[in-house]
Amino acid sequence: MSNTAVLGIDIGGSGIKGAPVDLGRGDFATDRLRIPTPTPSTPQAVAEVVAQVAEHFADQIGDAPIGVTIPAVVTHGRTRSAANIDKSWIDAAAEQIFTERLGRPVHLVNDADAAGMAEVKYGAARDNDGLVMVTTLGTGIGTALIYRGVLVPNTELGHIEIDGHDAETQAAASAKTRLGLKYSEYVPRLQRYYETLERLFSPDLFVVGGGISKEADKFLPKLALKTPIIPAELRNRAGIIGAAWLAADAAGRTDLLS
Repeated sequence: MSNTAVLGIDIGGSGIKGAPVDLGRGDFATDRLRIPTPTPSTPQAVAEVVAQVAEHFADQIGDAPIGVTIPAVVTHGRTRSAANIDKSWIDAAAEQIFTERLGRPVHLVNDADAAGMAEVKYGAARDNDGLVMVTTLGTGIGTALIYRGVLVPNTELGHIEIDGHDAETQAAASAKTRLGLKYSEYVPRLQRYYETLERLFSPDLFVVGGGISKEADKFLPKLALKTPIIPAELRNRAGIIGAAWLAADAAGRTDLLS
């Protein structure tokens, strides 16, 4: 296996975090670096911080590509939406902006997709070769759909309409906090959400991430589903690890993936 690690960088609303990832182990090769997200979080300002992270780890990543996650729909390197980042990201040539600023290949991916791939390759779903749905319950609901290890990108299933509402406004962890719900009051909302996904997709496994998954024992066992549903394992490392794996895969760097 190559000794070169692949840098994964996770862009969030409050912080930009990065770490070299050993893709043989599926874990950080060294401690991560976190830099506050600039205000305003325009593409050019964020690219400067991403460059700082890349420069910090330059000696550890050789000529490997860099994977970057962002809270946006990403198609053909362009960001088509913007959640918790500046609206100037909408329809920006984001991947090109990063590649030009860093002077090396950058692979840009939706943050939930990156976390989902990490769970399938190294985390809670690593032994499942069927249809896996990874959901993150946070401010909104992020989703990743992976079939036999292949990502179906940008599913955005937190925004499906259920009973006349955008699902994440009713079932995200933020809804529980906003409304002051007890778990006994929150579980029916999750039940309605996951039973709808189950009916539409018939997945082999649900994996649930987000900060609230630390208390998964308080709500997952109370859901009545045909599909197994389990908590995520990688927690806040998932985005960085998934971004690194997807970057190596997109670049055809099999030497880094084995």
